[in-house]
Amino acid sequence: MNTLSIRIPQPLRRDLERLARQNHLPISDLVRDSIRQYVAAQKFQSLRNNAIPFARQQGFLTDDDVFKAVS
Repeated sequence: MNTLSIRIPQPLRRDLERLARQNHLPISDLVRDSIRQYVAAQKFQSLRNNAIPFARQQGFLTDDDVFKAVS
């Protein structure tokens, strides 16, 4: 595993420390999980944006349209 150093404001550091104590986890685990979730959300959004033109061509204009088609 690689090491990444970042600078964060002190209030954010305190929030991380508080969350780490509450969840009985190291701060690095919280940060790693947060980054993992952010990257996954960005990948999903990118895929969704790429698929939208194709979906519109098929008549899927809203999320409800997709839900109705697969339900």
